[in-house]
Amino acid sequence: MLHLGEKIVIVADVFEQHLPVGEHGYLIAYDRNPDNAFDYIVRIPQANRNFFVTEKDIEPEENVMRFEAEQVERAALIDYALATHNEKLFYQVMNGGEDEERLETEAEASAEPLSEAEFIKRINLRAWI
Repeated sequence: MLHLGEKIVIVADVFEQHLPVGEHGYLIAYDRNPDNAFDYIVRIPQANRNFFVTEKDIEPEENVMRFEAEQVERAALIDYALATHNEKLFYQVMNGGEDEERLETEAEASAEPLSEAEFIKRINLRAWI
């Protein structure tokens, strides 16, 4: 639950009520009417209006800024990896680090010799999936 006076950003318009998506605003009240679908009342200074919004329509500003910073950082790492031809960094950024873990488990699996029964068991397991 968000706090009164908290700075928010409108991220969606679930009920298509022409909300100014992307605009900053302030949470000014909770809508406690059980017959109403809306959760909050938000003041948008840029539009000079109050809007009834659902919880899905808004996000705290710090969360939006954190997400944007992560996206900028990721884009910068991709640009750097492409500029320096660093293939390992590029795949690590694109796959979120999952690629290294998969390669390590495959390397360990290929290093140990398999018996014929174990090999058939693995093939059948992968074919079943």
